[in-house]
Amino acid sequence: MNIRVLVADDQEIVRTGLAMILDAQPGITVVGTAEDGRRAVDLARRLRPDVCLFDIRMPELDGIEATRLLAGPTVADPLAVVVITTFDHDEHIYAALRAGARGFLLKNAGAELLAQAVHAAANGDALIAPSVTARLLADFAEHGGGSPPVQPIDPLTDREEQVLAAVARGRTNNEIADELHVTLSTVKSHITNLMTKLGARNRVEVAMWAYETRRVRAGARPAGSTRPEPDLRTGRSRPGDR
Repeated sequence: MNIRVLVADDQEIVRTGLAMILDAQPGITVVGTAEDGRRAVDLARRLRPDVCLFDIRMPELDGIEATRLLAGPTVADPLAVVVITTFDHDEHIYAALRAGARGFLLKNAGAELLAQAVHAAANGDALIAPSVTARLLADFAEHGGGSPPVQPIDPLTDREEQVLAAVARGRTNNEIADELHVTLSTVKSHITNLMTKLGARNRVEVAMWAYETRRVRAGARPAGSTRPEPDLRTGRSRPGDR
């Protein structure tokens, strides 16, 4: 599968650099670039890329509104959007996630994580920078929500609660399968069930719900996990963790 990507950033050197990094990755092709949000939306609607990579702060139309127009809840055929920004603690990030963004990365994420986020978005998953996942979503639950969290249409099972916690920690499907000692297809089935029960469009919304309902708190480990949690400031395992 060749993933077609549209890159939008108002800074030419950043836009060019992102496009070069992605074009160098196997299975990824940059099909267009845009210097502002309005141009990005127009190109996205015309080219229908598999993934849009948008900076939050752009002229004409910012990345949040561009995301809403292409991936928001009222869009009949939404595109996958990954937001990329310099800042890891900004109210605009919360708005972008609410607008339908399928991932969030910092601009210093590196080529490997950037490629992972694009692949995840193209496959219907979501990736948030591991070094800020827990803090970002915990803060969102504390300050970013404008209404009470939705109630699931059916109660979650114990296993779904475990998968929910792992998703909220930014774990991939393979990592969840390893941690909970289940098959990959079982993990995918549980995530599908979670999205159905919660009315969520993607893994990001599932993770946000976990924090909004206080099922997961920053610093806590998901049930069944023996993997050390990363330090939320550095992304490295905390000293003393085993």
